[in-house]
Amino acid sequence: MSKEINKNNLYAGIAELLQVARQAVVRSVNQTMVHTYYEIGRMIVEDEQQGKERAEYGKQVLKELSKKLTMDFGKGFSEDNLGRMKNFYLLYSPAISATALRKSENNEISSTPLMNLEKPEINSIVISGKPSRIFVLSWSHYLKLMRIENPNERSFYEIECTANNWSLKELKRQFDSGLYERLALSRDKEGIKQLAEKGQLIEKPTDLFKDPYILEFLNLPEQHQYSESDLEAAIIDKLEHFLLELGKGFTFVGRQVRMTIDEKHFKVDLVFFNRLLKCFVVIDLKIGELTHQDIGQMQMYVNYHDRFVRLPDETKTIGIILCKDKSQTLVEITLPENNDQIFAGKYQTILPNKETFIHLLNDKEV
Repeated sequence: MSKEINKNNLYAGIAELLQVARQAVVRSVNQTMVHTYYEIGRMIVEDEQQGKERAEYGKQVLKELSKKLTMDFGKGFSEDNLGRMKNFYLLYSPAISATALRKSENNEISSTPLMNLEKPEINSIVISGKPSRIFVLSWSHYLKLMRIENPNERSFYEIECTANNWSLKELKRQFDSGLYERLALSRDKEGIKQLAEKGQLIEKPTDLFKDPYILEFLNLPEQHQYSESDLEAAIIDKLEHFLLELGKGFTFVGRQVRMTIDEKHFKVDLVFFNRLLKCFVVIDLKIGELTHQDIGQMQMYVNYHDRFVRLPDETKTIGIILCKDKSQTLVEITLPENNDQIFAGKYQTILPNKETFIHLLNDKEV
């Protein structure tokens, strides 16, 4: 029996090692490919800058280059793809100014270059004797990022992809759900700038909160009749997706967590712990419009955790009420003016119209 266990352990160890090695190889290949495309873009741009009639010269160069590269290296070097590599360099090169970029004959990209990631050790390497940025995402990620026109938003998603190891599918989902706009709506100009430069930082309770929360992954149609228990069960069934929607640092504690007060039992729908703020986060689900009684109930849940559950080295409990609809005035009047513990946010069970969030954000900045 022990020999069989040893064999299983040996296999599991080797299998894990091989899996890690494969992932490392894939990452290495992806990084090399992205760097190569960046350098191809640089060489094309530098060659075009030597041309007398830049626009016509550039088109002819790409056409001839595509034909020769395809003949020698196979697919992947169409004129369109070479144009994307050129645009990739124009957009991501720290040496390209916004003015020069806007004067480029290709108007697909006309925004400021994306700033470098904060960590200096991953900012650049040397290729062919010239410094080059290090790109940690896949080429598919960068193709998606290049289609984001707002440079601040593009920077935010690159930072979050890198920090949270988002797949391309998750990047698309977060973009389609308007994550950047939802976070920006609850921030001032300095906070929006911080999103672009550093991504989402979790330093205080308000940093955890977004409004609305997008729960399209629950597969609950907007008009479908469901109970709070159905909503809770769907969240538990898709807990990994829900944790991604909540944001950074969340770990699951329990559902229907019981509290006893004077021999009376109460249950909070969901309890999480945020490792970054070192606090409990209790979540109550409401399928209808929020009432002041709901807010009072959440206040009790928060107070209970603070007084009977929270450890001395942990920070104050945060309460989030997810509701279908709410009156912001009612929320503000019911809660203290200096409230930083209880938040009420709407949830949506379908992907929103991203343009709506963009308009709201533009109106806020006017």
